[in-house]
Amino acid sequence: MAIKGDEPPPEYIVTESKFGAIESSPELGQIPTIDISLFSPSSIGTKEAEIELNKLRSALSSSGCFQAIGHGISSSFLDKVREVATQFFELPVEEKQKYSREIYGGREGFGEDLIVSEKQVLDWSYRLILNVFPEDHRKLDLWPENPYDFGEVVHEYATKVKCMMGVLFKAMEKSLNLEENSFSDYMFGEGALMQARFNFYPRCSRSDQVLGVKPHTDRSGVTVLLQDKEVEGLQVLVDGKWVRVPIVPHAIVVNLGDQMQIMSNGIFKSPMHRVVTNPDRMRLSVALFNEPDPETEISPVEKLIDETRQRLYKTVKNYGRINYECYQRGDIALETVKIS
Repeated sequence: MAIKGDEPPPEYIVTESKFGAIESSPELGQIPTIDISLFSPSSIGTKEAEIELNKLRSALSSSGCFQAIGHGISSSFLDKVREVATQFFELPVEEKQKYSREIYGGREGFGEDLIVSEKQVLDWSYRLILNVFPEDHRKLDLWPENPYDFGEVVHEYATKVKCMMGVLFKAMEKSLNLEENSFSDYMFGEGALMQARFNFYPRCSRSDQVLGVKPHTDRSGVTVLLQDKEVEGLQVLVDGKWVRVPIVPHAIVVNLGDQMQIMSNGIFKSPMHRVVTNPDRMRLSVALFNEPDPETEISPVEKLIDETRQRLYKTVKNYGRINYECYQRGDIALETVKIS
């Protein structure tokens, strides 16, 4: 990767995309802001909570994402998460390589894209990927020891997000008039996964031709994204047009993944999104992906299937593998599990 302003290597150049060109300045998206503190047991049932529940259902069945406030995580702690991530990426290359994904040969660890296809266009980013929950899935020798408090901060942040997700899943179920645990039994059940992905996007001299992350939908049930505090980059496809996701102080971006679209029988949407590069500034983000155990079969919730809404998706398991392989080929994973 040419990070000092040189021309990017050809394997990073986006020559064509079925999802549209890299525009220089798409408009700012109207991404809803939702106060999830109103979904707490003490607030649920109030008029304010009902209004927010309606906003939640509307957001998740249209753009598939929103800016979460009232999540109970202090701004100073969110800054600390960004700080330890930045400190890791600023380490010398040889220090970061101690945590290389090549140690185990899988997706976990530090590195760039895995090559799975000859025609693959590479993302202009470095990543550190770590399994966080269940705790016995952690490969702790891939968890950086520098900065010294990296592991402690990541564990605390993931625990806080997990608590927030518990409240959110109940609200999502309520918004669709479903029984409690219709979603959370899968997302919080035995073997449910949470994976952290720390993304670092260097400056890129050809931001008109190179993407930080190619267009894709997430493999997860729900993704929680902590954006860079100053530099935009995330864009979402809404009604066929790319829009910029604004930086909202103290907010955390929540977007649905494919597995939630499957379980909601297509009512909730998994948004197509991408990350653009920046010629002048580096950018950082931290994503937490929540998904069922890969061996757990998922399918549309029965109550969301009737004469007016036929079943849209097959029963699947290990959907993450399907999604990843389709992503690298530039295909849409959800289309491969649709009932034709």
